Amino acid sequence: MQFSANLGFLWTELLLPAAIRAAARAGFAAVECHWPYQVPVADVVAALAETGLPMLGLNTARGAHGEFGLAALPGRQAEARAAIDEALAYAAATGTRAVHVMAGKAEGAGARAAFVTNLRHAALAAPDRTILIEPLNPRDVPGYFLNTTAQARAIIEELALPNVKLMFDCYHVQISEGDLCQRLTTLLPLIGHIQIAAVPSRAEPDRGEVDYRFVLDHIAGLGWQMPVGAEYRPAAGTEAGLGWIGKLYGGPEPS
Repeated sequence: MQFSANLGFLWTELLLPAAIRAAARAGFAAVECHWPYQVPVADVVAALAETGLPMLGLNTARGAHGEFGLAALPGRQAEARAAIDEALAYAAATGTRAVHVMAGKAEGAGARAAFVTNLRHAALAAPDRTILIEPLNPRDVPGYFLNTTAQARAIIEELALPNVKLMFDCYHVQISEGDLCQRLTTLLPLIGHIQIAAVPSRAEPDRGEVDYRFVLDHIAGLGWQMPVGAEYRPAAGTEAGLGWIGKLYGGPEPS
């Protein structure tokens, strides 16, 4: 099993290019980020080229403080489209494979219609990119439009576009729904990326209520071949917690 370092949470004391280099030194097979837009594209491209790491994903902008995205907010289509176009342009320039379109805090039929319309725009504008949607648990992000895998599945199936996929974050799914392995099996054809973190702390995934040794073996048994995203908040600093890979999966610990 290979892992992708989520630089939204790991090595946050470093600028993004330096964090990419740190992830490479630690033995990660890929990187992903949240909102890289303040970092010059050329600097990210140079760090990726130097390390040979692929960038797996980035997020659309959050909007104003606490909004968690714009794509499902009725009446905000111009802003949502601008955020999508910004993300797609940054992804194209850096060779990033996927863009997570953040829905935002909303509810109801109008929100769903706005989300579907904006997702269609993203998918058709960039057929060579994967467009990801991610259910977020209501404990961490109350009011977020998308909070169950069933809701995400219905939207993906309605769109019926091959590049719209589910971001299956085991942390969020465990809190909201549980039954991780069965859901992974059932949803596998729709999944574009998988992430892990401890539950309930969201720290390194070698602790908490989920046995990720079992879950990762299950994921491997399903034939998953992409790196799994390590999107956790280090309990005591990134470097201090890097032994989790060896403890959890029996592979070589990052150096």
